Amino acid sequence: MEEEKKVEAPATAEAKVEKAPEVAPNEQPRANRPHGDRPHGKRGDRPQRRPRSEEPKEYEEVVVEINRIAKTVKGGRRMRFSALVVIGNKKGKYGFGTGKAAEVPDAIKKALEAAKRNTYEIHVVKGDTLSHEVIGKFGACSVFLKPAPEGTGIIAGGPVRAILELAGVRNVTSKVYGSRAPINIIRAAHNGLSNLKSYKQVQALRAKAE
Repeated sequence: MEEEKKVEAPATAEAKVEKAPEVAPNEQPRANRPHGDRPHGKRGDRPQRRPRSEEPKEYEEVVVEINRIAKTVKGGRRMRFSALVVIGNKKGKYGFGTGKAAEVPDAIKKALEAAKRNTYEIHVVKGDTLSHEVIGKFGACSVFLKPAPEGTGIIAGGPVRAILELAGVRNVTSKVYGSRAPINIIRAAHNGLSNLKSYKQVQALRAKAE
């Protein structure tokens, strides 16, 4: 006789449904549990890191130029980068510096450190402008700076605009003659700003001349 084949009854839908895990009477389900009542040691219990309060920077900085330089050595060319940075507090204090490194961020960092070591101050008169016209010179570059009435703005090229904005001058016109190398333009503009004289200084000079 053939063995009787056992036919299993199809599983009912009720049998497929798994039983929900039992919850202790004093413990709430995880979904409904408040954040503060989570058991210790869970990932969700780690304290959230608060963003550090950013301290206001003493100087604002502008990267004027990044240049790639090469040095020929026995094994070939060694590529590096140079950076020119201008800093200032927009209240009459400014500085500039250069830095060289194998990577751009390192070059900018070196230039910032050099700029902070070489800072200068100028006197900004009423209307956020210069006290008088001046011509700054460095090498083959000359920069003409002329005071302007309030509302004029800064009429200047890239390097001159950067140094005037960060120094706190808001109304001025300028013109660059000769060399157009950014570092020469900035040094010529610095020469002009350092030759500015206040009203009292001019009076004292005239009194001595008499």
